[in-house]
Amino acid sequence: MSTISLMFLTFLFLPLCDLIYQGLVEEINSVLTRRREGDELEAELTRADIIKCVQYQKVKFRGVNFSGLDLSKLDLSYVDFSYASLKNVFFSRANLQCAKFRDVDAEGSIFHNATLRECEFTGANLRGALLAGANLKSANLQDACLVDCSFCGADLSSAHLQTADLTNANLEGANLEGANLKGAKLNNANLKGANLQRAYLRHVNLQNTHLEDAKLDGANLVGAIR
Repeated sequence: MSTISLMFLTFLFLPLCDLIYQGLVEEINSVLTRRREGDELEAELTRADIIKCVQYQKVKFRGVNFSGLDLSKLDLSYVDFSYASLKNVFFSRANLQCAKFRDVDAEGSIFHNATLRECEFTGANLRGALLAGANLKSANLQDACLVDCSFCGADLSSAHLQTADLTNANLEGANLEGANLKGAKLNNANLKGANLQRAYLRHVNLQNTHLEDAKLDGANLVGAIR
């Protein structure tokens, strides 16, 4: 059999999953190519599209618009959502461990009880997002906008919150043990009953922060304004 014939047969018998994945990638690229400034903000992919993508390999959805989609309970660990529009997206109970959300716009999104261990939210806009009960252990939220966010009962132990804006955020009962809050804005933040043991609060302004029943054993409060 000639070399050309062998190549043709090999092509015909490519695994079906590879063909599906290649077609999906082409469709994603096609959608992104058609994007124009001023277009209405509608989700560019469906929940089904995303499920197909993540079945095969690590995926990057950088800059894609997912606004309003229901992505709850999916395994999206290690997915790169950097620079994406995630407004009002439902991530409830999703596995997002080690996912990247750098500079995303996730205003009003729902991360209730989601797994967000070691996620990167550097520079992200999470204004008004719901993260109650979420696992954010060792997550990086530096420079993030967390205004009006709810972290009730969330695990933020060892989280990086340097210069994050937590104005009006609700962290009641949250675990912030060992968290770094250097330069964070905590104006009118609710930290009632929160665990701040061994947290780094050096030079942080706590004057308008609600700290009733908060645990501060071992916290670094040098220069903190109280």
